[in-house]
Amino acid sequence: MHKTFVSGDRRIEVLRGATLVVAPGETVSIRGESGSGKSTLLHLFARLDEPESGSITWGGTKNISAASRADYLGMVFQSFYLIPEMDALANVLMAARIRGRIGRSERARALDLLSRVGLVDRATHLPNQLSGGERQRVALARALMNQPKMILADEPTGNLDEGTGETVIELLLTLCRETDTSLVIVTHNVKHAARCGRQLELHAGLLG
Repeated sequence: MHKTFVSGDRRIEVLRGATLVVAPGETVSIRGESGSGKSTLLHLFARLDEPESGSITWGGTKNISAASRADYLGMVFQSFYLIPEMDALANVLMAARIRGRIGRSERARALDLLSRVGLVDRATHLPNQLSGGERQRVALARALMNQPKMILADEPTGNLDEGTGETVIELLLTLCRETDTSLVIVTHNVKHAARCGRQLELHAGLLG
């Protein structure tokens, strides 16, 4: 994939043919210097942005609807992106709401996921009543709500202290392994990257 940004009179070529194929259930880490295009790459994978050239194929399909994308993909961000007016349970259920499916079974699944991340007793708490680590665990539950085939995680421990970050990474890897969910994680943390089955580095617009 190729991606260029324009800043004034400058054209900044961030990606110059980056290619990635992820197998079912595989865990892949991507490291690189700040500004190397790691987050841009994840945004392209998630179709939050479009490349100038190249294509993104999910399960053999290039162009899928937003609802199908919600089935295929879950995302975890550095800044959590929880809705502040909604409690933990409602935030997890937002993933199902995108699919237009909110019922008894979805609510039961959301509660089960909150239990899996150790927060079922905090289901009615608002995000501002939760610690940073707890908010990220809610975000993990939300990412898994629709039983996606892949999770994209963009610096999921970037706003957490070391100990809490270790807990979140352990939980993320364990849940993906247990559900056979592929994982692509962008991280600056060498130890976290090394825990993935494949470690890549983004440099000069290329993955290697």
